[in-house]
Amino acid sequence: MDSNLFNMIGLGGLDPAYIFIGLIVVIIILLVLLILQNSKIKKMEKRISNFMGGKEAESLENEIVGLFEDNKFIKNETEKNKKEIDDLYKRVSYCFQKMGIVKYDAFNQMGGQLSFSLALLDENNNGFLMNSVHSAEGCYSYTKEIINGKSKLELGEEERQALDEALAQ
Repeated sequence: MDSNLFNMIGLGGLDPAYIFIGLIVVIIILLVLLILQNSKIKKMEKRISNFMGGKEAESLENEIVGLFEDNKFIKNETEKNKKEIDDLYKRVSYCFQKMGIVKYDAFNQMGGQLSFSLALLDENNNGFLMNSVHSAEGCYSYTKEIINGKSKLELGEEERQALDEALAQ
């Protein structure tokens, strides 16, 4: 078969059966690709229908907006809680957190270890040391200020033990 068109594009000596077979192969390949794309589209449609769950687009949009509002609320509450926790932490640092107590007999004549030294310290080792001495004539109590774990006044043996016990916590 002699064709002017084939001669113009340089395929004049080519048998048209080869062209026909080539076109059939291309058509088969395109049909296979079409079937694969159709199956992918069906899977996507199934996923979209499951996602929508029978809802209209407008109601789904309202659901998504509601989720964003809930997320904003949770973020605001989280920030509020962080501030409150920081405030509580600052307050707690000034509360007495460490304690040491030593009971003893101030005078050998008394029994029952009625005298005591009590150390109460905050997080920064500031506080006071209270000493209560019990004797036959009465009970005498006095305090000594503790700053950074130290007293400006000299401490007795029991007071030192109570302070060391509190500092060890």
